[in-house]
Amino acid sequence: MTLQQDDASTTASSHSWQQAGEAWGSRAPDWACLYEHYSLDVLMALLPRLGVGPGTSLLDVACGSGLAVRVADGMGAQVAGIDAAAELVAVARERTPTADLRVGSMFDLPWTDEHFDAVVSVNGIWGGCGAALDEAYRVLRPGGLIAISFWGQGPPLDIREVFKVFAAHAPQQHRDSMRRLNNIAAPGIAEEMLEASGFSVLERGGRISTIEWPDDDIAWRAISSLGPSVPALRSNDPAVLRAAVLAALEPCRNQSGVYRIQSDHQFLLARKP
Repeated sequence: MTLQQDDASTTASSHSWQQAGEAWGSRAPDWACLYEHYSLDVLMALLPRLGVGPGTSLLDVACGSGLAVRVADGMGAQVAGIDAAAELVAVARERTPTADLRVGSMFDLPWTDEHFDAVVSVNGIWGGCGAALDEAYRVLRPGGLIAISFWGQGPPLDIREVFKVFAAHAPQQHRDSMRRLNNIAAPGIAEEMLEASGFSVLERGGRISTIEWPDDDIAWRAISSLGPSVPALRSNDPAVLRAAVLAALEPCRNQSGVYRIQSDHQFLLARKP
């Protein structure tokens, strides 16, 4: 579930997946415990649509710390996963020791052709990452299904305010990257990407992602575990960045001080002919 926001992660060249992995793995325990569950609503929509159950072989591309892997394993599937962040994969292995989990690039999957019944990628494949869809197509069996998710255009889209803060405090190169990657939210872009890799799009849908934190400290720990926080943190005083993030999230805080972040979470389901 690693969000591939680092500029170098948008193409398969120059071992750039390692840079994305370094960013996303920098606060792996906080991501795993405080943030990864943002995906539960869309995950509950995707796994049944993929036919996940006993005997299904499922690959999770950008598996992060393995929430989808753990749930699919509990449904009886034979699960594999790959992520650029070694620290996140280590958490996933602890959670699901029987899964085939690897550190590597989604642009060069270490599995043979037509190996899986289904592929899922929760906020892992973004604009400009068509080569990752090509690889997913390769490892899927004929008739196999793929599901990908990404942030939509809203409303609601509370998470956008966080990304705006990170972009404003990050180097220009990273800001340009975030714009390019997030263009997948524009109408038709995700469909075009899947079709360009040979898939037939079956369905587009969406859920509202909801994530909650009880106070400022937990909210900041969760938000600063995101990969896009790293360029901003490296370029600014963390206290200044924390204040800006919490100010941006103030409209999401209720009278009890609880932050409730809700965002448009879109998904597509497609089939390999």
